[in-house]
Amino acid sequence: MSSERVLTAFAGLMVLLSVALTTWVHPGFIWLTVFIGANLFQQSFTGFCPATLFFRKVCKFKTEKELALNNK
Repeated sequence: MSSERVLTAFAGLMVLLSVALTTWVHPGFIWLTVFIGANLFQQSFTGFCPATLFFRKVCKFKTEKELALNNK
């Protein structure tokens, strides 16, 4: 699995988790949802996401480009 796909799955999971926490724990968790959305928005322009650094360096996921080059 590529780091891009892991990041997408992680972002989706975090949005669902933050909505669940907002609904069942405390309305203040809506700010977690706002933070996730803002982070995704800025990542679409800059290409930088701290979670990607974690997935690439700590979890050793490769980018789709790296995976494609290794398969040739």
